Amino acid sequence: MLLSVPNYFSALHFLIWRDTIGYLRNQRKADCVACRNLPITSALYISTTPSPIQEAKFNFSLLLISLSFLPQLRQIRAMASEKETAASGSAAAVNGGESAEPLQRKIALITGITGQDGSYLTEFLLNKGYEVHGLIRRSSNFNTQRLNHIYIDPHNSHKARMKLHYADLSDASSLRRWIDTIAPDEVYNLAAQSHVAVSFEIPDYTADVVATGALRLLEAVRSHIAATGRSHIRYYQAGSSEMFGSTPPPQSETTPFHPRSPYAASKCAAHWYTVNYREAYGLFACNGILFNHESPRRGENFVTRKITRAVGRIKVGLQSKLFMGNLQASRDWGFAGDYVEAMWMMLQQEKPDDYVVATEESHTVEEFLEVAFGYVGLNWRDHVMIDKRYFRPAEVDNLKGDSSKARKVLGWKPKVGFEQLVKMMVDEDIELAKREKVLVDAGYMDAQQQP
Repeated sequence: MLLSVPNYFSALHFLIWRDTIGYLRNQRKADCVACRNLPITSALYISTTPSPIQEAKFNFSLLLISLSFLPQLRQIRAMASEKETAASGSAAAVNGGESAEPLQRKIALITGITGQDGSYLTEFLLNKGYEVHGLIRRSSNFNTQRLNHIYIDPHNSHKARMKLHYADLSDASSLRRWIDTIAPDEVYNLAAQSHVAVSFEIPDYTADVVATGALRLLEAVRSHIAATGRSHIRYYQAGSSEMFGSTPPPQSETTPFHPRSPYAASKCAAHWYTVNYREAYGLFACNGILFNHESPRRGENFVTRKITRAVGRIKVGLQSKLFMGNLQASRDWGFAGDYVEAMWMMLQQEKPDDYVVATEESHTVEEFLEVAFGYVGLNWRDHVMIDKRYFRPAEVDNLKGDSSKARKVLGWKPKVGFEQLVKMMVDEDIELAKREKVLVDAGYMDAQQQP
């Protein structure tokens, strides 16, 4: 029989009433408690059409039962909703962002996770709903400062979606072991001895980690795929604009490399290893040729952070001089937080390829000094002194990228401009200098450690 819904039913009551009918009709036992409470129990089972009076009594009885079942039905609906939410998932917010988790999270493995790029990429991937694993070198001191704000103790397994593991690009066995254990969907090789000037001091180590280290990781990925059949793994290799060296700008994916340092030559080797594994084994491997990208998380011995760090200390009276090298070197500087998005975009394409990532603007070190010191009302010429020890044996005069391919294919473009980037870094380092001054004033630190 077809039961009509009384007009005085609200939408909620109708849903409860409907579910109750379904529940009662599915009961086929004679001792059903709900059926015994019905004035006209036979109405559930008869196939003949009841009289109008019988139907009215039946509907009224169902209404009373529905209202009595209201708390239980609400609880059932809440439990069902929770299960549905858990199945579809929603990614935890990182730095205020929100995004939906897939049914099964992607797993990313990052070498160099404790560096500037690694920390920004980790934040980005967590915000995308990934589970992130990072390989770190053993050190006597903790070097995870850039990750402290997103680190969760692994004992909180239901919350910790970032996990750290000891390994090294100089140790092939550790790379293969963790790839087998983690079974990543995406691998980002960001680890390197990345200081150009230092690479002249330790060339053997630079080549072993930057060049051969990339080869070890590629081989670990290839052998893992061969052993497991997990051919969907995607690999990102961090390249560098330093590979172009003395080649005149603008530099694109087709510009010849002319490296001018052990670091740059090692990055060229890693680039071609990646291309070789892509062509020889069909590995989904991309090279990202990223031009200079900075942030408040940049290491303090890199020229941009060296400048903004000094600006902060000079402004609060902790330092008076800044020693620099070549002020006429010109670079294409962007924000590291923008560039990690391009890394991820490369691995989401249908086919692997190589991309230049750049702002397409070039500025000299002197221009950087002018913006940084001028932002706080200082004249850089009153504080900067030239020290020849900071000149490179082979200088790279001008790097300016042509990122038209990345803009067209990936849909990527930088969001932070040059002056905004410099001011962002100065703001952070002034706050750091203020905290440092508190320690100096309290006698816990010697301000004369800096000239």
